[in-house]
Amino acid sequence: MVACSGADDVLDLSHPQEEPSVSEPLPPLQDVDSASRDRRLGVGASELHGALCGWLAGGGSDGPDWLGKVLVDQELAPVAPGDTLDRLRAATASQLEDRDFGFALLLPDDEASLLVRSGALFDWCRGFVGAFGLAAGASPPLSEEGGEALADLVRLAAAAPEAGGDQEDEDALAEIEEYVRVAALLLHGDCTLGPRHRGRLN
Repeated sequence: MVACSGADDVLDLSHPQEEPSVSEPLPPLQDVDSASRDRRLGVGASELHGALCGWLAGGGSDGPDWLGKVLVDQELAPVAPGDTLDRLRAATASQLEDRDFGFALLLPDDEASLLVRSGALFDWCRGFVGAFGLAAGASPPLSEEGGEALADLVRLAAAAPEAGGDQEDEDALAEIEEYVRVAALLLHGDCTLGPRHRGRLN
């Protein structure tokens, strides 16, 4: 049984899997979920992390008001220094900037069911795509590969998880997770690192 309905058309999922060593680890998913509930944000940890990544990849700032900008709610109080969501911001910004130490997606661990993990990945993509659009605007400076990657993430954001699954589905989900990770870094390079580098040359 296919566990990732709507994800079959994603392009080029053949990237090799790697276990990145993260210099600044993300807060535990459960802590981010708890912080989101405490603030009544209405989004889970994976979707919130995806939104933060999309915002930063699109060129958004990582100031203390990032939460209100990402969720389009200016009434949200700024994130306090040192709390869970601030640590999420700091670790995410650091990982996106330093590819040598790896970039990780905030997703349930392997003990969760395939249904839960695939649903969280699609939620992550949904958050990423929405916030990326807010930060990058209607005409972001995408490379050809970046445009294809964004289109793939849009398709994944619209996908729906299905119950069941076998080892083949497990392997497919692992490949998709790695593809999403690489796609996010590519878009960050196109819209944040690239313009910054060009600005230094001028």
